[in-house]
Amino acid sequence: MREAAALFAAQGVAATTVRQIADQAGVLSGSLYHHFPSKEVMVQDIVIGYLDDLLARYQGLRERDTDPVKRLRQLVLISLQVATDQPHAVEIYQNEGAVLKSLPRNEYVSGLAHEIHQFWADIITAGVDALELRSDVSPRLFHRLLRDAVWLSPRWYRSTEGYPPAKLADDLLAVFLDGFTAG
Repeated sequence: MREAAALFAAQGVAATTVRQIADQAGVLSGSLYHHFPSKEVMVQDIVIGYLDDLLARYQGLRERDTDPVKRLRQLVLISLQVATDQPHAVEIYQNEGAVLKSLPRNEYVSGLAHEIHQFWADIITAGVDALELRSDVSPRLFHRLLRDAVWLSPRWYRSTEGYPPAKLADDLLAVFLDGFTAG
């Protein structure tokens, strides 16, 4: 699955063949068909694994009794950690929407995406309601901008000892919550 995810992210689903995946994995292509009926099912399984992991980690936030801004930081940090762990799955999810919509478990994927969106919306709304986040900026706009900054990070960010996901989360939130102007 790791090799398939890397190929799908780099080349796209349409341009990736089962033979390429098998060659990268060091197995015969027929062996892959024993486990997966098609490469599209592989794509779906990769994305579902990513979304399931993300959602499971988000659900852990429900058990934490923290203020909305601290919860938002945790949400960003979790998102960055999962993206760091599964960068190819994030790219596939972002790039292969048309393929994912055509697959049998599309409703499941859509349900997961809705729950993930709801986590963001609920935490941001709670921050606005608690007067910790601005009410003059659309929560939906703020959500989309911050979410995209987080979810597009696998395209350019690689975790290092000097710049781990927690530092990136702090920097992103500093820009989004405090701005980038000096003073």
